[in-house]
Amino acid sequence: MTATGPSGDELLRLLGALANPHRLRIVAALRAERAYVSQLARELGISRALLQLHLRKLEAAGLVSAELELSEDGKAMKFYEVKPFLVELSPETIAAAATTLSTPVPGDEGERS
Repeated sequence: MTATGPSGDELLRLLGALANPHRLRIVAALRAERAYVSQLARELGISRALLQLHLRKLEAAGLVSAELELSEDGKAMKFYEVKPFLVELSPETIAAAATTLSTPVPGDEGERS
């Protein structure tokens, strides 16, 4: 993110990551404290496999981070936590972000003047 707000691509990645009810619930659950996958899956009532898919999407967008730790019995446990973020959505921030999009506008690829 820049000082003036996210680029168009960053904004799409952030909004895309949050555009799912499971991912919204994950962020909400992690806001209070970090959790490991099995604990979070039980809390949210979803499978570990589905949870990991959503956590990867959130991590790729920079919204959560993971840290691998060893338990007392030597078992590797991956803990996730929410990274601080703030996204302001207004017509102005969207307009500024739109000017930086790297994806072409559909239909512009072969347009001739």
